[in-house]
Amino acid sequence: MRFKKIFAVVMAAAVTLSTLNGFHGFSAPKTAKAASFVDLNQNQIASAMGAGWNLGNQLEASLNGTPNETCWGNPTINANLIKAVKNAGFRSIRIPVSYLGKISSNSSYTIDSSWLNRVQQVVDMCIANDLYVIINMHGDGYHSVDGGWLFCDGSNQTAIRAKYKACWKQIATRFRSYDQHLIFESMNEEYDGTYGTPNRTYYENINQLNQIFVDTVRTSGGNNAKRWLMLPGWNTNINYTVGDYGFRVPTDNNCTAGGKRIMISVHYYDPWGFCGEESTTATQWGSKANNSSKVDSWGDESYLKSQFNSLYNKFCSQGYPVVIGEYGAIDKSAFDSNNTACRVEFASKVCTYAKKYGCIPIWWDNGATGTYGFGLFNRSTGAVTQPKIINAITAVYPSSGNTSGSTSSIDTGKTYMLKNVNSGLYMDVCGAKAVNGTNVIQYSASKAKANNTWKFVPDGKGYYYIYSCLGDGRTFLLDVSCNSSANGTNIGIYKNTNCSAQLYKLVKNSDGSYSIYTKSSGCKSVVEIANANRSNNGNVQQWVYNGHNCQKWNLIAQ
Repeated sequence: MRFKKIFAVVMAAAVTLSTLNGFHGFSAPKTAKAASFVDLNQNQIASAMGAGWNLGNQLEASLNGTPNETCWGNPTINANLIKAVKNAGFRSIRIPVSYLGKISSNSSYTIDSSWLNRVQQVVDMCIANDLYVIINMHGDGYHSVDGGWLFCDGSNQTAIRAKYKACWKQIATRFRSYDQHLIFESMNEEYDGTYGTPNRTYYENINQLNQIFVDTVRTSGGNNAKRWLMLPGWNTNINYTVGDYGFRVPTDNNCTAGGKRIMISVHYYDPWGFCGEESTTATQWGSKANNSSKVDSWGDESYLKSQFNSLYNKFCSQGYPVVIGEYGAIDKSAFDSNNTACRVEFASKVCTYAKKYGCIPIWWDNGATGTYGFGLFNRSTGAVTQPKIINAITAVYPSSGNTSGSTSSIDTGKTYMLKNVNSGLYMDVCGAKAVNGTNVIQYSASKAKANNTWKFVPDGKGYYYIYSCLGDGRTFLLDVSCNSSANGTNIGIYKNTNCSAQLYKLVKNSDGSYSIYTKSSGCKSVVEIANANRSNNGNVQQWVYNGHNCQKWNLIAQ
């Protein structure tokens, strides 16, 4: 979505704003985000991202073909705003980004480094708050924006594709060391303003651009070979993405993750009369409506449910999470005192069905907090302006507890028995031998003993040493044999060697259990029971994460 209200209000002041408050160039952040990558599967990433929020009408804003973060009336993005979004309970932020005139006109298509620096600074603000972040190429595909060029109906697709590839290569290279918190989205509403039946030739051009995006990102190095990537169909329209209109999921042969790592991007503003039309005709929706003349004739809750169910059947059930990259309803409370209650219900229902069908909902916020605005926060101060809407969202996606897919914190002052979810048996040092190389197995237990009790000691960098309580409880650690990354590598105990073989990350699953990722595998693999064995003496080993219950552990504090 481009304007959603505030453009018409602020355009008269745009030139002044861009002069006083606009982009003046930014230096590169001192350090890039360099962290071990946790390879989250479909269910984990959906749980981790939870409910999201759009930082709209900022880095995609432009004036006369040049991106400018304040030219549509919003203030310079600040850390207090991002912290407020986190504190409100959101777990993800989508950052629309335009490049337009920041791309050189020669065949190198070089993006202005200062603009990339600013994008990186905003990404870093989000990741510093443990938020998942989506960045895209937004207004470049708009006919309605000066300087737009990423057109699926363009006459010279060869030139468009070359420019697109060059741009994404630079973006992907800039962010390749970032961990799983960063997600790339290929484009936005391609192509804008066209809501009729898709032209199949133009749709195939979108498919080709998506394929170029995937191939370019995957081969750009760092963590990008296993990063989650997000792809839209025609104009992010659900019907035209799900139905037989030409959308094709690209091949992903260069992905090195433990499964599919492509997301589908759609938007949901139905019914438009209630959600986005700047008029007083449709101001109510759902069960809270008390005046049928103020309700659209379509787009009710049953329609919402059927749309999200179609996304599940087409994509989620096949291993492709769906991101509702934009949804929302503008503020018409000045014309109807019941409008806020209807907006609250709309947000609640979108989130309810998104969660039910495995989708990830991200509210569109354009920064406008008055009439016809989508805003939930004051962009200058971070103050919440629509608490009822936020409460409705976070009631479906509570932020309490750690289901973020990032390193989980536990009480390190306690010891724990580790109970395998699949077998119900406990991680145990074979024969209770406090000797280097003793094997670790699973075994039944009626009470805690030194051989089946463990202590987690943080290394200060997001990992834990896992000490056996045998002996003095400070000598023998859970150890991946020979620091190997291979599937099936045995796990035993060994004295501290200060190497990756003895470092682990804890990721909390949606069921409350934990997956224990091994640093020796680059956090691709986890501690599991071999062959999903459910008997005493089943062996503990390392294996690439696949989500089976034999790879999940309940931590029982002693």
